[in-house]
Amino acid sequence: MNWITNYVRPRINSIFSRREVPENLWQKCEECGTMLFHRELYENLNVCTNCGHHMVISPRDRFKALFDGGVFAEIAVPEPIADPLHFRDQKKYPDRMKAAQKDTGEKEAMLVATGDIGRTPIVAVAQDFSFMGGSMGMYVGNAIVAAAQEAVKLKRPLILFSAAGGARMQEGILSLMQMPRSTVAVQMLKEAGLPYIVVLTHPTTGGVTASYAMLGDVHIAEPNALICFAGPRVIEQTLGERLPDGFQRAEYLLDHGMLDRVTPRTEMRAELIRITRMLLNLPPAVQGELPAPDSATDEKSVAETAGTETAKQPAAAVPPGRK
Repeated sequence: MNWITNYVRPRINSIFSRREVPENLWQKCEECGTMLFHRELYENLNVCTNCGHHMVISPRDRFKALFDGGVFAEIAVPEPIADPLHFRDQKKYPDRMKAAQKDTGEKEAMLVATGDIGRTPIVAVAQDFSFMGGSMGMYVGNAIVAAAQEAVKLKRPLILFSAAGGARMQEGILSLMQMPRSTVAVQMLKEAGLPYIVVLTHPTTGGVTASYAMLGDVHIAEPNALICFAGPRVIEQTLGERLPDGFQRAEYLLDHGMLDRVTPRTEMRAELIRITRMLLNLPPAVQGELPAPDSATDEKSVAETAGTETAKQPAAAVPPGRK
């Protein structure tokens, strides 16, 4: 055995060899197959620069792009009972939760925050599809109730970004109970005369679609988002017929009157600013990039102005034709 050839030389080469390029610098578009540089993809809000395909984006990254200066404050959500049914399939429910928390870096499938968009104070809620499919459990119900209570307290509109595969089976009937709970939370906003805007992202299905995702004053969807209760494969197997092309996609629902707008993610912030200020009967926002609020006093004054205008004209909070 040649000690220099078999051990020393490989050891020296491994020390002085060039570092390999990290695997996460490039991401392949699922739709067109284009290789996208990670920084360019991040700056374009996870939208393919070649074909416009909308990839999954985390609630935290979405909020950074939505709020003025990327500044927002998280709202605390009451913790539900952990593993109330002691559910176990291939894994225990607590083990699945720990794995999802490790993968996403988030505590649960929904993030609630307050901040300004175009100098307009709002409360925002966003679901994380990467966290157990964005499934609706007790925490999600608590998050929606907490967001609605905060919006009523501060007299701010609520904007919700939905992305879910339905109810969380590990919580059984307790997850289904979040449908009426979230409906009551939305009714609190209606009674307070505050706008409730829903942005449906890919995918929004199951009990989420059957409750808070379709109760908004205005419904906006991202392009080609799947929005349904039962999926197209289940319907095809039940009916034994082939469904139309694009069935249950955002553009199909827009053509059939279930949505108000289909807006690309890169244009969503400007769209939400325009619609929110219109529903609050406020003048159009100043065009261009806006910095974060300079002080708490500035934020408080804007919130008081928005709340006063809403109280004066409660009818303006709901567009014509919606109850």
